[in-house]
Amino acid sequence: GQHKIKFIPEMVGPILEMTLIPETELRKATIPIFFDMMQCEFHSTRCFQRFENEIITKLDHEVEGGRGDEQYKVLFDKILLEHCRKHKYLAKSGETFVKLVVRLMERLLDYRTIMHDESKENRMSCTVNVL
Repeated sequence: GQHKIKFIPEMVGPILEMTLIPETELRKATIPIFFDMMQCEFHSTRCFQRFENEIITKLDHEVEGGRGDEQYKVLFDKILLEHCRKHKYLAKSGETFVKLVVRLMERLLDYRTIMHDESKENRMSCTVNVL
């Protein structure tokens, strides 16, 4: 109800951790909570910047810690885009946000993979991409 806004951004991290559990049905059921958070903050402040900042920060930390995978990235993209595109006011800004986070995930996953590579050049290139 009206108290949802009080849980943003504090609940973003715990919900992100739950969505990163490698269980497809759990992910499909919990990723939409992010859209609800976006929508809630948007209706309260006309933007969802606190949510956006928090999810990017927490996602960086979680992927660096070994969580997240390609399947998560695909589901995150598909589910959130579907929700955003159906919303009159979040269609454009929501799609921009989802694309930003998906690109970040791609780079973070690449970075995590390449850190075990012997090639110093590959590691440096990947680091530049993340930055």
